Amino acid sequence: MVRIHDALDTDALAHGSTSGAAQQDETINQHAFDQQLDEIPQDADQPGGAGSAHSIASDEVADVVNQQPDPKLVVISNRIAPFDPNKPQTGGLAAALEPVVERCGAVWVGSSEECGDGTERPLRLEPTGTGYVSRLDLPAADHPGDYREFSNSTLWPALHSLPDRMSVSEDDYDSYQRTNGFIARAVFDARDRDAFWVHDYHLLPLGAQLNELGIERPTGFFLHTPWPAPDMIARVANHRELIKSMLEYDLLGFQTNRDLNNFVACLQTHFGLESRDGVVTTARGRTRLQKFPIGIDPRQLADYLAADLSPAEQEKVSSILQSFEGSKLAIGVDRLDYTKGIDKRVEAFNQLLRTGPHSISLLQIAPSSRADVEQYQKYKEDVESAINRVNAEHGTDRWRPVHYNNDSFSQAALARLYRAAHVGVVTPLRDGMNLVAKEYVAAQDPKDPGVLVLSKFAGAAEDFNENEALLVDPNHPEEIAAAISKATHMPLEERVARWRSMMDKIESYTIHDWAADYVSELDKSRVTVPAGQFHHLGLGWTNEAQMPLYQNHATALTAFNEVAPGDAALKEAAYADVKSSFEALAALLMHTQDRLWILPEPVSLT
Repeated sequence: MVRIHDALDTDALAHGSTSGAAQQDETINQHAFDQQLDEIPQDADQPGGAGSAHSIASDEVADVVNQQPDPKLVVISNRIAPFDPNKPQTGGLAAALEPVVERCGAVWVGSSEECGDGTERPLRLEPTGTGYVSRLDLPAADHPGDYREFSNSTLWPALHSLPDRMSVSEDDYDSYQRTNGFIARAVFDARDRDAFWVHDYHLLPLGAQLNELGIERPTGFFLHTPWPAPDMIARVANHRELIKSMLEYDLLGFQTNRDLNNFVACLQTHFGLESRDGVVTTARGRTRLQKFPIGIDPRQLADYLAADLSPAEQEKVSSILQSFEGSKLAIGVDRLDYTKGIDKRVEAFNQLLRTGPHSISLLQIAPSSRADVEQYQKYKEDVESAINRVNAEHGTDRWRPVHYNNDSFSQAALARLYRAAHVGVVTPLRDGMNLVAKEYVAAQDPKDPGVLVLSKFAGAAEDFNENEALLVDPNHPEEIAAAISKATHMPLEERVARWRSMMDKIESYTIHDWAADYVSELDKSRVTVPAGQFHHLGLGWTNEAQMPLYQNHATALTAFNEVAPGDAALKEAAYADVKSSFEALAALLMHTQDRLWILPEPVSLT
């Protein structure tokens, strides 16, 4: 029998390995975690989501794989959705993950947005839909360096290719790592769930920290922001360590081909690593790289349009729309963030109104964001000054060109405002996807739709081409102004054709398709087939994504044994094939869940 990675013993195979510190309380904490799940009543059975697995080597094995239940996920992010349709969403990530957790029974772990003393406590679960939420009080001592400085003053501008906005500090990086370690230890209670799905730039090294604790389940990461070119990420302190830690994940997901290609270029530039068919192989093992463009739920948005608003919000929306009666309306909805290009958008309206006075008004909804970060305070002042100048130059006692609102709106209220707008202006300097673009399109009246003006540097521009949206360079206000002018004069027939094409894409790939595709791919990293149900294995577990290479090894052995004993040269060449195929198989199996593998040779060498 061929023994692979024989440093592990049978007990480690059966029960997994953990760090010494984690082992002390693992039995008690895991029991408490499982007991919480048992005690929480469920209103409905968990729906399917991951789809069936592909065949491995035989119909018998395929049947075993297809019988595997949908994976029980642990979803981890910095921010957690409010799970209340009457409350505003706090960003694209929260909007994307809320339906995933509610529908598939995942445990979603994230910040409570309150700081604690760093004491580590068992996960506390709150039911939501078929899923659960656990909010952590992250350590107060590391919060400024982690969240305000490294995450949002170093990584955020770097990922959006805005080096002038960056600040760099080694101490902040240490806080970032310690916070990730705190979260990893917190989710250790959930280590026996099937897979871990980690989200966004706050948690780049979390997969490595989970592995260090001995969590042996598949781990995936999805980046909601863009990923920059190699020279830009090189400006981030410890960028090599960060990228290396990302390769501890089994699956890395990106919004667009541009982001995926930039990451591959970074691996080549900074490590000399190549990606082959979307797979990067390192000493740890294989990491798969894939594009998963995030979508929305158009049916839910239609429900929002039909839903009643609260009396207070109905009055607020009616008052806003009443102020635009008699003029065309453009709408922008963004967090008050310098990556969103709001200042350039306001300047575009300034230029537009100089050539077409009173032609259109802008409703700019911009809830405050990261108000404790100096860069954001300054940007807020710049935006408000620009708006005041435009209103002073072009406004009258009865008409204001730019209406600026820092309030947060429910999804139902936003849907009504989207529908009322003749033009949706989505012009970020860089964006991972920007779901506002898709929400605006989905909210339109099919018989009289508005027109989307879209930054070519938003991820949504990879989904919507120039025959659908009006694509612009967000750094050039004159381009934005020209596109808005074109939109306001566009014939109905063209507007309907553009809208219909975009809507078809939105309906064909929703947020639920995005989640199902990602989870299905992550599930391929899962240890799925017990050894007793797969005749090639004597002890251990196999993984459907890895076993095809065992067939390469078996084929090479068969070919070797078919060579005539007297043909020494051919025998030597065949043996080289056996050796290389075995080394390829061993390299992949050694990292998979870090388990003991024993593979019997189908035919011994002769």
